Amino acid sequence: MLEALIEPLQYGFMQRSLIVAILVGLLCAVVGSYLMVQRLALLGDAISHSVLPGLAIAFMLGANIFVGAFIAGVLSTMAIAWIRTRSPIKEDAAMGIVFSAFFALGITLITLIQKSNKIDLNHFLFGNILGVTSDEVWNTAFIAAIVLLVVGLLYKELLFYTFDPLGAQAVGLPVNLLNFGLMLLIALTIVASMKAVGVILVLSLLITPGATAYLLVKRLHQVMMLGAAIGIISSISGMYLSYFFNLPSGPAIVLVASSLFVLALLFSPSYGIFTQRHSDSGALLLWREIKQLIR
Repeated sequence: MLEALIEPLQYGFMQRSLIVAILVGLLCAVVGSYLMVQRLALLGDAISHSVLPGLAIAFMLGANIFVGAFIAGVLSTMAIAWIRTRSPIKEDAAMGIVFSAFFALGITLITLIQKSNKIDLNHFLFGNILGVTSDEVWNTAFIAAIVLLVVGLLYKELLFYTFDPLGAQAVGLPVNLLNFGLMLLIALTIVASMKAVGVILVLSLLITPGATAYLLVKRLHQVMMLGAAIGIISSISGMYLSYFFNLPSGPAIVLVASSLFVLALLFSPSYGIFTQRHSDSGALLLWREIKQLIR
């Protein structure tokens, strides 16, 4: 057993991949806790899809693709806010419009790049953590340090804003700046996670560990800590499954995180389906309504 755990660590690419996996699992869980509590999972999806044209344009210009992805993420956030404040369109609809438009633009640009350069950029969609370089490890660690430092410094303000935005505004907190700052943190987290799981799967790491922890503990700091542990365990387990069973690393990480969520959903002491008795479950009520319609 111990030999099996040590074997992958003999290779430099696995050492780098595990470091990035741990950083990404920790980072996504901490930042994603705010998204999950505010019921803004779609926002994470919108930003993750919106970074794609930025990295494609940066690649075409020979610039740093991570900088390009971050700029695109910020622009998408500003576009969502502009549509929401300048029109009667609701925020969820604005997110859907922006992320689909940015994602379509990104796919188009990547297709054009591949036609002329014959280079595979699909790993940005699904991740390629086994191919991370030493520079990318340092970049991920730098981004993680910045995001975690900001979360630590503004924890009380973000906590107040997360659970009571109107109250936070009433006591004089800069709620617009807090909201925009949170969007920046999400964009940075997504940029740091691109190489690990790709822009399509990053939403799972942002939401699933925090949602799993939410079924087991009550307070936000507990959700963050337990979610971070779940994210790290999922990332490491996914990497080992990828190594021993020749599976794609990003999807393997996501599948482990999803499996842990299912276990929590079934057996959570407070909310578990098998541990709590419900007089009328949703499925039973649905079945009764179907029978009434048939009659």
